[in-house]
Amino acid sequence: MHIAAEIVVLVVTVLVVSAVARRLDWSAPLCLIAVGVGASYMPGVPEYHLDPEVVLLGLLPPLLYSAAVQTSLIDFRRNRGAVGSMSVGLVVFTAIGVGVVAWAVIPDLPLAAGIALGAIVAPPDAVAASVVARRVGMPRKLTRLLEAESLFNDAAALVALRTAIAALAGSISLWQVGVDFLLAAVGGIVVGLVVGFATAFVRARLDEPVLDTALSFAVPFIAYLPAEAIHGSGVLAVVVAGLILGHKAPRILSGSTRLASRLNWQTIAFLLENTVFLLIGLQLRRILAEVDETGLSPGLLAWICVAVLGATILMRMLWLVGIGTMKRLQRRLRPNRAKVKVWPWRYSAVISWAGMRGVVTLAAAFVLPSDTPQRAVLVLAAFVVVAGTLAVQGMTLPPLIRRLRLPRPDPAEDALQEASVLHDMTTAALAELEKIHTPDDPPEIVQRLRDRLRQRSDTAWERLGRQSALVETPSDAYRRLRLRLLDVEREQFLKARDSGSADDDVLRRVLERLDIEESMLDRAEEDPEVEGRELRTPAATAGSCKHLAHDWTELDSSSPDACQACVDEGMTWVHLRKCLKCGNVACCDSSPGRHSAQHFHETRHPVMRSFEPGETWRWCFVDKQLG
Repeated sequence: MHIAAEIVVLVVTVLVVSAVARRLDWSAPLCLIAVGVGASYMPGVPEYHLDPEVVLLGLLPPLLYSAAVQTSLIDFRRNRGAVGSMSVGLVVFTAIGVGVVAWAVIPDLPLAAGIALGAIVAPPDAVAASVVARRVGMPRKLTRLLEAESLFNDAAALVALRTAIAALAGSISLWQVGVDFLLAAVGGIVVGLVVGFATAFVRARLDEPVLDTALSFAVPFIAYLPAEAIHGSGVLAVVVAGLILGHKAPRILSGSTRLASRLNWQTIAFLLENTVFLLIGLQLRRILAEVDETGLSPGLLAWICVAVLGATILMRMLWLVGIGTMKRLQRRLRPNRAKVKVWPWRYSAVISWAGMRGVVTLAAAFVLPSDTPQRAVLVLAAFVVVAGTLAVQGMTLPPLIRRLRLPRPDPAEDALQEASVLHDMTTAALAELEKIHTPDDPPEIVQRLRDRLRQRSDTAWERLGRQSALVETPSDAYRRLRLRLLDVEREQFLKARDSGSADDDVLRRVLERLDIEESMLDRAEEDPEVEGRELRTPAATAGSCKHLAHDWTELDSSSPDACQACVDEGMTWVHLRKCLKCGNVACCDSSPGRHSAQHFHETRHPVMRSFEPGETWRWCFVDKQLG
């Protein structure tokens, strides 16, 4: 009963502190650590012992798996060179650099113990940097690099720590270090591949979302334990398995299963990660009590912590500067300079500053054997690195990004790409519908399918225009009215439930249908950041066909602000489009008349441009391409 009460208090504290931090736009991990530190000195608060095995075996695998299944395997392949440099090269560089600094400032510390501390503080937190990045609108290529780096650097850091601990126990040669790294990498990758593909095979044959989600909870441990048993990297095995399953999920899982799995894993990751940050803060009192026994003066301890923190931050900056310098030299020396990609210095500056440490660092610190020289000081230094990077870097990263004026993800371009993808999906589905339906199929059902497919695509296009002849688009009206009808139906459902006129199982099935239909309604809420932005051609699709690449001469418009065909027929329109071949202004496909598409079929003029204010994107009717 006492343990259950403590767990409830921990969870409630995590929820309250996280909610307040989000409301005030503060760093939730840093707030949780601060609350934990304060609570550790309150009378009556029990002393929590953060067992490293609990973190490394019980918490780290599910946290890494949750991040891995949400990471794009395609993006990882594109960035594999940079990820390898950051997750292996930078970890080794940091371990050695911080190790030398620790060896120099901590009395009677062996170099191997210093390198062990360097390996402990080397890996940035898997979530802290990406949370800040997404909140302030860091360019997506940087966010993906940070996420991919933090998935793999834990493996390299733990292998380096294991090697340093072995060196403390006796002599270890350089070739043994290389063999350890190789075995850990190969073993982890092989186990991850086997578990990933085997689990994908099994999950493809499970029909129940509950069974599938339960299996997904076991996958991180199924991958971690065998890899560690063969002296491979369990962390790497979990990440590889997660990448494979995340990539295969759209093919092997049903929609309801993916929704259930996604929500469950988001909840688990939130609770586990934030609870660990709270527990980290609760460790401070015990850490300081152990440090007191070393006899080192407070001034010397402060100098040690500051030196280790500064070296940890500096090593990352030096590595990024070195990589950038090498890239620039390669670009000058190579005849074909275009193949050597060099990021702007602003990007490197942000990446070098986005090195907040977290869960793995402190858990790894407690892995140090009890007979490690100056163990208490090393653990204290690791704690300061976690809290210091979260405070110094975590709080200054957002203003740094704003100061450097890095390009934020463009919601306008996202909206255009979303509309284009949905249009292609709808076109393919309609073509397949024409192939599969037979004369025996009810015509009204076939037409209903056509209408539903077109309505979903039209909704995405309708969200683009800022001004139109209609105050409310057709999709907006449909959603507004259907939601109101669902409210009425739900009220009637509650009356049936409260009167006891139907069995509870029946009522649950009815409510589930209402919930599914409500979740299927196309969301029409506008992103406020689209307001005031120009809806222009996305860079990813510019020049994607010969018609879009053609240099079209700007012609006079047939009408300044109206679809003349709609006016003549007594119709109204949603958005306007302009033919680049002749200047004809007509309405979009969401409008009842669909006169822009009709104009193409009559004239075969291939390209139209949006005629809405603040929009310059174009569409090729021939190749069905946005450009």
